[in-house]
Amino acid sequence: MAKKKAGGVTAKLTDAEQDMLTHLQQGYQLETDSLGANPVLRAPKDDEVLRPANANASTVKGLQKRGLIAPGKGRDLLTIAWHLKK
Repeated sequence: MAKKKAGGVTAKLTDAEQDMLTHLQQGYQLETDSLGANPVLRAPKDDEVLRPANANASTVKGLQKRGLIAPGKGRDLLTIAWHLKK
């Protein structure tokens, strides 16, 4: 299913990737373990943690491969915090 990216470029994203991207655009922080697995979304205001049922390590890898997200430093040494690329 073709979805539109924020920049107006059309990219084929899965429903899980589109859902994750929408949450990131709303200000949620994506965090994974050091291998990119076990993705969780953390709310910016109250630190509420959401565990997307349909997202996994391949969802995160797909977004990274398309250049939509980039890794950053997490809360601890074994956590990667992902952010949207501009």
